[in-house]
Amino acid sequence: MARPVSEQSERVEFRIRAEDKARIVKAANLSGIDLTSFVRQQAMLAAEATIERAERVQLSERDAQRLIAYLDNPPVPNPLLREAARSLPKDAIR
Repeated sequence: MARPVSEQSERVEFRIRAEDKARIVKAANLSGIDLTSFVRQQAMLAAEATIERAERVQLSERDAQRLIAYLDNPPVPNPLLREAARSLPKDAIR
């Protein structure tokens, strides 16, 4: 018997080689969950990891120390930087 589809659920379809599907089905069975739950779970783990890598900046210890030093003691603006700041729209500088 088919499960009722929630109004909040979406359907995702994709083609896959038979050997790949068999391997995923085996993994789902070994995990003790159905194929849909397994694919959804693994896709969400991969999505979260991908988003995390894209949104987080990882600095080395050396680079983190340099950044802190620049924030604590910013360099004096040179003429080029002053000119660039003057060319910005007035509402861009706060």
